[in-house]
Amino acid sequence: MLKRLKERATELELMDDFTMGGAELREALRQLRVLNRIFAAAAPTLYGVHRLWAAADKPKRFSVLDIGSGSGDVNRSLLRWADENGIELCITLADITDEACEEARLLYRGEPRINVMRRDLFELPSGCADVITGTQFLHHFEESELPCVVNRMLAASRIGVVINDIHRHWMAWAAVWLATRVLSRNRYIVNDGPLSVAKGFRKEDWQQLRHELSGTAEMLVAWRPLFRYAVILWRS
Repeated sequence: MLKRLKERATELELMDDFTMGGAELREALRQLRVLNRIFAAAAPTLYGVHRLWAAADKPKRFSVLDIGSGSGDVNRSLLRWADENGIELCITLADITDEACEEARLLYRGEPRINVMRRDLFELPSGCADVITGTQFLHHFEESELPCVVNRMLAASRIGVVINDIHRHWMAWAAVWLATRVLSRNRYIVNDGPLSVAKGFRKEDWQQLRHELSGTAEMLVAWRPLFRYAVILWRS
């Protein structure tokens, strides 16, 4: 496994197979919310959004679009942060699957600050939100696709982009492998949990992406607990 983790895994996750889905995928999305709480998945997104909000002179009205949002559970921390800071926040959850959109609507029913839509990244209009976020989104793409994906996220934003993704490390892999097998029998969770770590990133991967985006955007990479990277981008 240590040898395998030296390079990003290239296998597709089950969640990347859009011919599957249904009740099993919806169950997986609900169980993923539990894993996200255990591994503090929301914190890097909040860290990055706060940095961009502060850099924009702390506007009272602010919008976020979370692409590849799943059920969007990490955004609950943004809603609490907005309440604490008196921010009029609007969040759009965008995902390509009907199952994710249905779960998001159930999770946020009665929450007027959340809008849910079925949408692909490359269908987003330019400047459609102040900040575009992607939590555990970027690792679904191959190395050669990353610059195009990030540039599209930048184009869709007015201020910048926050990427929250997994640090590819044997300790993270072992923790996720164990947690998924203790907590779930769902094949999406058991297969995709450890694989998502193997498809994650190391510092040198972000350095390579920075080089490929040269002249397009400024980038700040911050390691965050628990084995996460918060990557903040804004136009140079």
